[in-house]
Amino acid sequence: MKKAVILFNLGGPDKLESVEPFLFNLFNDPAIISIPSIFRYPLAKIISKRRAPIAKNIYKEIGNKSPILKLTQDQAKSLENTLSTKGDYKCFVIMRCWHPRAEDVIKEVKKYNPEEIILLPLYPQYSASTSGSSIKEWNDLCKRENYKVKTKTICCYPTENNFLESHANLIKNTIKNLENKDFKLLFSAHGLPKIKIKKGDPYQWQVEQTVEGIILKLKNENLDYIISYQSRVGPLKWIGPSTDEIIIKYSKEKKGIVIVPVAFVSDHSETLVELDIEYKKLAEKNGCSFYKRVPALGIEENFIKGLTELVLQKETNGNFVSSVMCPNNHVKCPCLPIRK
Repeated sequence: MKKAVILFNLGGPDKLESVEPFLFNLFNDPAIISIPSIFRYPLAKIISKRRAPIAKNIYKEIGNKSPILKLTQDQAKSLENTLSTKGDYKCFVIMRCWHPRAEDVIKEVKKYNPEEIILLPLYPQYSASTSGSSIKEWNDLCKRENYKVKTKTICCYPTENNFLESHANLIKNTIKNLENKDFKLLFSAHGLPKIKIKKGDPYQWQVEQTVEGIILKLKNENLDYIISYQSRVGPLKWIGPSTDEIIIKYSKEKKGIVIVPVAFVSDHSETLVELDIEYKKLAEKNGCSFYKRVPALGIEENFIKGLTELVLQKETNGNFVSSVMCPNNHVKCPCLPIRK
């Protein structure tokens, strides 16, 4: 039985000339700016044009392009190799805001002609603006093209055992040789406007569940840790505390900073520039004793094992049912059962 596994990620510009159209695609997504398209389109044009010079300077720091496509393709290849021992699987990559786009990849999927499709966003914690947007785009495209194939959706895996183990192992490897043990372990996730959380998005709660699970894996380390959120843009109030404020606070106390990209599974501008360059400079400027960044998961053995096991999970009502039950009636995540 032929099965197609579709990995979703945000994407990133493949050259400096792609920065502005990439930003336009990002801000023109109704899951990002939830206003009618007649207003969103011109607003996205304005925002992307204004932000493009700043973003170009960011990408100049990492070779004038984002590495995320290559890294995601590496993950797809590693996952496909593992799945090949279990059956006839082929992995495809779709980026939400840059190439390869869904309308192009669906042609490849049709040519492969699978009997089943598994949708697998590379966002461990669900948000309507990330996983939700990618899943919706694919489902809308299939409906528009009348493409009907049995489909399984794995929309989140914030407490999947191997995913947690992967993070724990990378943290252990980073801190094991540190001479100075006086540090703050900082779990940094991409931020989200507070209004999204108030509307029922489970992202922040799932990030907290991920960190709680990792800490349980690190039970013998007795670590001093905190969760923070990075990459704020625009005038809206965002969830906090913000990563930069936390870095300043503990750097001024002369602590070391060990930072974990807990919601990013591969490197891109938010890790390679924001965490590795900008926040490191901020920490050193404010007196931190040392600054270390834990690697992103990439193709780490346990992470790929976890993705493999998710794909192989038995179906329940057509969807993968998460082991995480949100206590606050968050129903936007299609994996979480609706609580009456």
